[in-house]
Amino acid sequence: MTSLAPILEGFFTDYLMTQRQASPHTITSYRDTFTLLLGHLRDQTGKLPSRLDLADLDAPAITGFLNHLETGRANTTATRNARLTAIHSLFRYAALHAPEHAALITRVLAMPTKRTDTTLVCFLTRTELQALLAAPDRTTWHGRRDHTLILFTAQTGLRVSELTAVTIDDLHLGTGPHVRCVGKGRKERCTPLTPATVHALTTWLTERAGTGTDPVFCTRKGTALSRDAVARLLTKHVATATQHVATLQAKTVTPHTLRHSAAMQLLHAGVDITVIALWLGHESTQTTRIYIHADMALKEQALARTTPPDTTPGRYTAPDSLLAFLKQL
Repeated sequence: MTSLAPILEGFFTDYLMTQRQASPHTITSYRDTFTLLLGHLRDQTGKLPSRLDLADLDAPAITGFLNHLETGRANTTATRNARLTAIHSLFRYAALHAPEHAALITRVLAMPTKRTDTTLVCFLTRTELQALLAAPDRTTWHGRRDHTLILFTAQTGLRVSELTAVTIDDLHLGTGPHVRCVGKGRKERCTPLTPATVHALTTWLTERAGTGTDPVFCTRKGTALSRDAVARLLTKHVATATQHVATLQAKTVTPHTLRHSAAMQLLHAGVDITVIALWLGHESTQTTRIYIHADMALKEQALARTTPPDTTPGRYTAPDSLLAFLKQL
């Protein structure tokens, strides 16, 4: 083995898993990054990944890989930056274990992330959400599962990784119904459940008939749904719902869209932004402010409050063309 292999193995086993005790999601993300990087370098240099040296991962090689992500794999700038973050983490570890490559490591660590555009979040209106909830065929096992999953996610705002990890023991459907989950940064939180969600979950769990450590939402074999499986079933039901609510056609609906929709429902209900941040498991309320920027209704309410006292509050209405003609005479 060359210098890269032992450094990469130590980075995962000693640094990430032992010293930092990184979450499985972080380890998986970093693993995928270096799997893609080593595969790209193999295609470019002809060297097997196990024969690569740290010197093969110089700044031009890393730049070529990042360009490949955006052009060859059509990854977003955010994904590109996440891959670069993983690479930076490896090279900070390598700086302590391969000081002879200090100059190369410094150049890689100096590579900046690319600036990204800030876009408005996509969320579902109440009408769109109702159409989506009605889309699954509840005469089938999969339809009943999918209906409960969509209702549960849109009400709790759980991330898809949190959703797939929820077990039967994590649900408390008695007095003070809630669900417990562990989110980013190993932060544990409890999210209350509405009577409608409790009823749907109770009915589903009776049919699901699992034990306490089994996943709430599972396949026919009883195994937990994957992130991709959740995305696929949601895409299928959105296509059905679009036939009844045309506005869905202009939206890209992902599992995270249901999380955004839960936040917007809370915001429309007048819930304080700090409570919404706790509900969603945000580290800071700055993250939660994206929902205020996306909510045109709140902005219109603010505009109405600033209307001069001698005018009638409301939207601007263009004058009737015939009356406008008569007034000009």
